[in-house]
Formats: sequence, C-alpha cells, structure tokens
Amino acid sequence: MHTISFMLRYVKKYRLQYTAGIITLFIVDFASLFIPKLTGTVTDGLTAHTLGWNGVVSCLISIFILGLTLAVGRFLWRYFLFGVSLSIERELRNDMFGHLEKMSVEYYNVHKTGDLMTRFTSDLNAVRIAIGPAVICVFDATVMTVMVICQMMYYVNIRLTLLAVIPMFFICVGEIYFGKIINGRFMERQEAVSHLTDFVQESFSGVRIIKAFVRERAELRAFAKANKNAMDKNLRVVRLQSVVMPLLDVIIGLSSLSTLIYGGSLALTGEITLGRFVAFHQYINMLVWPMIACGDAINMFSQGTASIRRIQDIFDEKPEVSDQADAAGPAQIKGDITLSHLTFVHRGQSGPTLKDISLSVPAGTTLAIIGGTGSGKSTLVNLLLRLYNTQPGMISIDKKDINTLSLKTLRENIAYVPQDNFLFSDTLRSNIAFGADRQNMDAIVQAAETACIHENIVSFPDGYETIVGERGVTLSGGQKQRSSIARALMKDAPILILDDALSAVDTDTEEKILRNLKKNRAGKTTILIAHRISTIQNADIILVLKDGQAKEIGNHEELMRKNGIYRNMFEQQQLEAAVPEQKTAAMTQEYQQLQGGSDQ
Repeated sequence: MHTISFMLRYVKKYRLQYTAGIITLFIVDFASLFIPKLTGTVTDGLTAHTLGWNGVVSCLISIFILGLTLAVGRFLWRYFLFGVSLSIERELRNDMFGHLEKMSVEYYNVHKTGDLMTRFTSDLNAVRIAIGPAVICVFDATVMTVMVICQMMYYVNIRLTLLAVIPMFFICVGEIYFGKIINGRFMERQEAVSHLTDFVQESFSGVRIIKAFVRERAELRAFAKANKNAMDKNLRVVRLQSVVMPLLDVIIGLSSLSTLIYGGSLALTGEITLGRFVAFHQYINMLVWPMIACGDAINMFSQGTASIRRIQDIFDEKPEVSDQADAAGPAQIKGDITLSHLTFVHRGQSGPTLKDISLSVPAGTTLAIIGGTGSGKSTLVNLLLRLYNTQPGMISIDKKDINTLSLKTLRENIAYVPQDNFLFSDTLRSNIAFGADRQNMDAIVQAAETACIHENIVSFPDGYETIVGERGVTLSGGQKQRSSIARALMKDAPILILDDALSAVDTDTEEKILRNLKKNRAGKTTILIAHRISTIQNADIILVLKDGQAKEIGNHEELMRKNGIYRNMFEQQQLEAAVPEQKTAAMTQEYQQLQGGSDQ
C-alpha cells in the first residue's frame, strides 16, 4: 500500500491526461468490437444472398470509419499515457536529485555513487514502464476481455465462449505466481547492476592510480567478476521469462485450436452461421492480445514495484542536517565565531574527533589551525559549515547558536576551499564564477589575479573558456588549488575557509597569495588550515590541535615563547628546509673542487 500511495501522489498531478488516455483507450477497444461483427454480417449476407452491393459498400464504409477511429484513437492514447509516464519519470528524477542535494555528508559516506546512478537510470526507466505501458496492458486486457467475451456470448454462442475462457483462468493464476518470483529476481538484478556501475565509476575515477601501480589486469579480473555477476542475475530473469512466455503461447494456441474445432463443428451442424463462426475466429484472435498483455503487465509491474521500492529508500532517508522550525538569520553575517566546549563524535567511532575546544574569533580576524593528520582540523571547519550537527551552544556565529541559523544564510556567508579542490567539467570561467550570482568577467579576472592563476589561464589557448576535464583532471594540482581559491574569492563572503588550500603551490606563489588575501580580506574573517608554519605564522590567532584537543592557542610570537608543540613543529620544519640547502651547497662545493682538480 505504501508503494501505491507513493506513486499516486505523482499520478494525481496528471489525472486529467491519464483520464483522457484511459477514455481514448476505452473508445478504441469498444470500436474494435464491431469489426468482427460487420465481417460476419457481410459473410452471412453474401452466403445467403441477402446482402446487395449497396449493403456491402455500406459495411465497408463502416469498417473504414472504424479503422480511422482506431488509428486516431491509438495515436491519442499513446500521446496521453506515454506522455504522462515520461512526465512522471522526469518529475521523479527532479525530486530525487533535489532530495539528494539535501542529504547530509554521512549519507554519501554510506551510499555509493554507482548505486545512486542506477536508481536514476535503470530503476526510473522500470517505473516509467510500470505507470505507462503496464497500465495500458492491464486496462486494455481487462476491458477488451470483458467486452469481447460479452460480445461472443451475445452474438456467437455461450458454450463456445465458456470453452475459450477456461484457459484464461489458468493463465491468470500462473502469471500471479510468475510475478512474485520475478519481482525478487529483478531486485537482485538491480543490485548487481548497481554494484557494476559503481565499480566502473570508481575505476575510471582512479585510473591514474591503477596505471601507476600497474593494476590493469587485476582490475580487469575484478571487473569481469562483477560483470559476470550482473550477467548471471540478468539471466535468472531472462530464463524465467523464456520459460513462461513460450508456455503462455502454447496455452493460447491450444485454446484457439480447441475453440476453432468446436466452433467449426457447430457451424457444420448449423447451430451457428458461417458468418458468426468467422466473427468468432476474429474475436478469438482479439483475446490472444489480452492474454499476452497480462503476462507482460505482470512482468512490468513486478520490475516496476521492485524499482519503486529502491527509489522509495532514497525518499525515506531524511537529512540529518536541516533547518530548525524557527531557523532564521540575517541576510548578511559579520563573521564573529565562538567555540564553547566543542566536542564531536563521528558516526561509527567510539571516541570523539574533537574534545572540549573553546575559542573566540572576532570578526575580521585571521585564524590558523595547524596539527598532524587526523587531529580534527577538517572536522572543525565542516562543523562551521554545518555539514554535521553539533550540540546547541557549542558553535555561535555573531553571538547566535549556529543551529538557529538557516543553512542558506550560513552557507551563503561562508566561502570554502576544500582539500580535494573539486572542479566541474566546464570552463574555467564557469568554475570560478560557480558560487557567484552572475558571471561578471571583471570580477572573475580580479579573483583569478588574487589567487595567482590569471597568468596561467591566459596562457591556455582558450583562456578562461578552457574546458577542464572531469574533476579538473587537465590541470596541475597547484592550478586546481588556485582555481578553487579564485572561486571562493568570487563569493566575497564574510568568512573564508581555506582547508590546506596552499599545499600544492610553491613558497613564492604562496607568499603572493597570502599577501593578496591580507589586502583583499581586510575586515573579514579568514580561517587557514595548513601543515606548513610558513603559511600561517602571520595569522592573528593560531590554534594547535593534537588528538582533537586544543593544545595551544595564541599568535606566532606567543606560541614560540611557550616552547611547546608549535615551537617543536617550527624548528623541525626549519631543519627540514635547511637540509636540502646544505646538501646542495655541499654538492656545489664538491663539484667546484673537482673542476679545480681537473684544471690542474
């Protein structure tokens, strides 16, 4: 029932078109009943010499008008019913996409891309068939069967009609059983296709790693295994269909043969006329379609029902992060951030990722966060973006609990450069302007210049119209990072978060970008996450994280005086930077000595 009510919500929106299609289909079925009767009348009239030329012409004109009605009617019901099914498929796809956009990050940590893509394509196609062609088959088969049987009983012979109906009972029982079996097999097939799609998507995304580690053959073997599994699940469906459909044809054939033999004997004994026997033969042929249609409809409904359940699974999932009932907030925020005993535990983990962090960041301040891998740096900024929920009062923006701000207000006022520097397969111009309301070319160029990517872009043959590959694959790591920074700067938000966004650029470029940021971000809050102290040493506040705890807080001079974790990191990085220089100097000196020796 839940599945039916779910689909009725969409069907009701198009009830007028659906009704028009059903009415047109009924008219077509009703009109088709008179053709066998007219044929029988002409046959009896010519046999008994009771029908003249004018009568024959009149019957032929009637058959022509009926044929024209059938042609127009079949076009109209296809237009209405197929159009409705396509419209519902489109609306379902739009609603699914909109719903998935609202889902929290944790949802995508659990559900794979390939599985979701299969639901968007194969499953939606099965649903479209179930609410379009399958409905047509059921209605057409039911109405046609009832009307043909009534016409046969009235116009031909009751006993002959009952003989023709008996096999239909066994066909209906068998098809119901068939539908239950194929439903489960189709569900298994969809799961196998989802796994295969996800495998292909993941392999193509990681093709560089596969090549670098020479794993082509291993991946091919794994793909062949997943492909065979999908084929086996498909074959389970096909095998069942290949048994049931021919068996259905055999039953229909035997039914037609028995009724024709019995009907022929009735015609020979004179219980029915030759014309009525001819009409009966045509009615039998008309009953063949409903019997086949029942099998097709059950097959389509079974597959559609399985797919609807898979689609419902998406809609039944509710986003963990959503606006509260009274969520509001100003259109513009200043950027004052307060952390009060912030503690957070990721789903599935026993211990907290962040532990009791308290910090005040006034608007216009540059906050730097530094720490080792897994210390909770990225988790902290994800909480600021409300990609995860926090307990009330732990994070405040402009003295207001972050949970009371609407997601739209919060995220519109934060510009974010993530670690993975995701770029869309589009032009560089569109990627940089992605978060802006409009693509102002002057603003795009200014953002690119601030991010020190403008010179690289203009050196490309197509400049800002250069199409970057999937995920920006045609650009270098540093170019992707700087393009992502330019995209964030285009937003001109009160809060800017750079999550290790300068790791792929050289130190000279890094210094230029930081100088540009200091100039362009004056009076606005900036949060820098980095591993290199050279990136963050000029920040107003530096937060040192270790094992999710705020071990040290202060500016560069204050932390250096503490002789703690920060100073150790600074000295270690200074030493690491000095070692290559010493090696270079030693090699240069040795080379010069060798050159001097050879001169002598």
